[in-house]
Amino acid sequence: MIRIIFSLIALLIIGGGSILYATQPAARTLVHALRYERTLDAYAQNDTTQTVIDTNIASDQREATLISAFFGLDDALPRLSGRVICQGAAGKDGMPVIFSHEVDVSTIEPGDFTVTTASGAIGYVECLTMAPADDPGELRTVLLVGSYGSVQDQPVTVEISGNILTLDGSANFRGAKVDVTRLEDGPTLVWAERVPREEWDLGRKPTQLRFGGGSGCPDGTRQVVRVTWDGGITKPNNAPVDDLERLEYVVTIAKSDRTLEKVAPFALGDLNDGDNNHELCLDTEDPARAVSFPPGFVTDPRGDLNPASSIQVHQ
Repeated sequence: MIRIIFSLIALLIIGGGSILYATQPAARTLVHALRYERTLDAYAQNDTTQTVIDTNIASDQREATLISAFFGLDDALPRLSGRVICQGAAGKDGMPVIFSHEVDVSTIEPGDFTVTTASGAIGYVECLTMAPADDPGELRTVLLVGSYGSVQDQPVTVEISGNILTLDGSANFRGAKVDVTRLEDGPTLVWAERVPREEWDLGRKPTQLRFGGGSGCPDGTRQVVRVTWDGGITKPNNAPVDDLERLEYVVTIAKSDRTLEKVAPFALGDLNDGDNNHELCLDTEDPARAVSFPPGFVTDPRGDLNPASSIQVHQ
């Protein structure tokens, strides 16, 4: 495998790689990964954030807390993880942790997290990153990388033991705690919100590397609902979702006459970027109230199928 990679790089350098690049998806992924610059990875093992903010009530009057933690991969982060996630990530554990609010990235580091396993052991969070969920409005998912459990002794809780602030600086997540979803369980919806119009970016194309920078909703969109899963999701064959999954999303909207109607989004946005978010593109301005999704259509990176789930839309 190493010989193949070096041969591929050599072809690209001497100019013969243009044809290979155009015809081989693996070649395109490798090239973009080699060009990718990590900017959201952190490694500090102690809390470096100095703050006087000690309230956990944010400016919107909601509690700043943890929504979910998902034991997604056990010693199985893929080889390119060390290039696009953080140094030394390949072959380590992966756990997305989702916050109730967007976070101030400058205040978050591995030393802020305490992961405890079923036996009471404390796991080691080696590094973390906010990528790939780093589009505007998405800074609530952090991917923890390290060695904090196994199939036999799985992590059961994640607690914020350091100072992590909300993006607007109004509240501190210190002391927040959440149970961990088991390795064998599939992904579920854990958050939904109406996206402000200034974040829509209609017609945007995804980045060339399937890691950060998803597509926008199409022109003609009248409302966008962002849904967040507790782990990254794809089709069972690892392909991005498409119209098959779009038609399975059920959005409950409130009509002007106070009746409720169930609709499917006419398009999906935030695709092809490898994160745990989708944008549901709606052709109505009647406010969305809830979103549901049936079982068995998407999987986490380990291949576990999703159960049925539903979530209220935060207004």
